[in-house]
Amino acid sequence: MMAQDKTHALSDVLDRLEESLVGKQILFGDVVGAIGPSSFSSLMLIFSLICTSPASAIPGVTSAVALVVCILTVQMIAGREAVWLPRFLMHRHISTVTLGKGIKWLRKPVRFVERFLKVRLTFVFHRPWLWLPLILILCLTIIMPFMEVIPASGSIASTIIALFAAGMLTRDGALVLIALALLLAVPITIWGLGHFG
Repeated sequence: MMAQDKTHALSDVLDRLEESLVGKQILFGDVVGAIGPSSFSSLMLIFSLICTSPASAIPGVTSAVALVVCILTVQMIAGREAVWLPRFLMHRHISTVTLGKGIKWLRKPVRFVERFLKVRLTFVFHRPWLWLPLILILCLTIIMPFMEVIPASGSIASTIIALFAAGMLTRDGALVLIALALLLAVPITIWGLGHFG
């Protein structure tokens, strides 16, 4: 994919997902099929964006998405070439109307972000540099289910993951570094709240 094409990669992922919205509900497995089983970054982006959209208000969605992203992250660390998700997750579903509204809601911020994206600082996509954000994302997904009791906290965590996935997808190392800085800020913030609370 050429550099110019990569700047529109986020919208392209939304387009592919929107085209797959048929019927009243869509299975997580259908999302994987629409995006592609080898597109780890795209799938991480889509599932994390679900948690930043109005769909996150559905009870259990944040936990399910956190589990999906956790499994994706483990497989990325292990260097797998194709996505594997357990059957019970592949058969989990979400309303196509709700997801469609979420996609429509995401269009404007995605188009805004795409204006600033470009291929740069690509060293961060090579090991061992890539392991640090992946490990931090893994830790974040483990605590995300507990964030459902705190309004908007799960969406904030998902936004950070989405930034990382967007940087991976577009080969924009600067965006990955921004996501890394935000990921590092999460445990510091939690420690601060616990220490001074």
